[in-house]
Amino acid sequence: MPHSIAIIGASGYTGAELVRIIATHPSFEIKALAANSKAGQSMAQVFPHLRHLDLPDMVTWEQIDFDQIDLCFCALPHKTSQEVISQLPKTVKIVDLSADFRLRDPAAYEKWYGNKHAAIEMQKEAVYGLTEFYRKEIAAARLVAGTGCNAATGQFILRPLIAAGVIDLDQIILDLQCGVSGAGRSLKENLLHAELSEGTNAYSVGGTHRHLGEFDQEFSAIAGREVKIQFTPHLGPFNRGILATAYLSGDAAQVLATLQAAYADEPFIEVLPMGETPSTHHVRGSNFCHIGVTADRIAGRCIVVAALDNLTKGSSGQAVQNANLMLGEDETAGLMLAPCFP
Repeated sequence: MPHSIAIIGASGYTGAELVRIIATHPSFEIKALAANSKAGQSMAQVFPHLRHLDLPDMVTWEQIDFDQIDLCFCALPHKTSQEVISQLPKTVKIVDLSADFRLRDPAAYEKWYGNKHAAIEMQKEAVYGLTEFYRKEIAAARLVAGTGCNAATGQFILRPLIAAGVIDLDQIILDLQCGVSGAGRSLKENLLHAELSEGTNAYSVGGTHRHLGEFDQEFSAIAGREVKIQFTPHLGPFNRGILATAYLSGDAAQVLATLQAAYADEPFIEVLPMGETPSTHHVRGSNFCHIGVTADRIAGRCIVVAALDNLTKGSSGQAVQNANLMLGEDETAGLMLAPCFP
């Protein structure tokens, strides 16, 4: 029997990406789609590229019969997500794509997101959803908190290197470019075509980007001491994809060997040969992450570049990967989609 799936927040980019992936999943069946602002509309009206699929019309989340649902994906904005999830039946497994349950410390959540957490008891049970590093915990969880897409990309580079002690923890610089879909689907002046095209810009400069909360939490836990990285994100004039470049103090060969060992058995992480750098073109629309290492001209320093699709491996693909584990399915089910190129 297929697992019955609901998606709350189906009218956003990550909601549409979940539908696209689940449409070919061998064991998942979409039983309910919720988008309160689009209730009563069909998915074809909201996303014409999905008109070939036989899908239920959108409803409000309150109209869903959760007695018929095995797992619910929640693709709502932060703050709204915790308010909705706290009202869902405890019999339903949940994968949350917002930021509401990523940070274990409620004070850290308030610092980075500007409001007190309204579901602290649920936050305590949430498992951080970086699948490759929390696989066992995710499989046993009722509530999984998907990572930020920028946070996932940076962690795929840095977690194994911090754990192995092969880089200087006080000299980590991460520069990242993200496609405009990472900012969501709501109308914003700076995301208009005339404002964004033919240019790029840094934002949240100087340590104000919210995903730094995840970096601080995860890297410090791995190292057993406080680790704070320098991080500057950039908004790119492209629709989807993340390219992250880390500047590190460490031997390039040792860094490459550490990454190769860490990801040797991972189906979605590809470590490239020395000197080869990845491209967002090579992972677009897929659940893959490509990582490349290059020695710097300065002895003892190296550059590590990672590319993934922010909507897939950075969000909805990761969410399905986690749901597979939570429901006892093969982790790769529905996710071995080849990238779209060119």
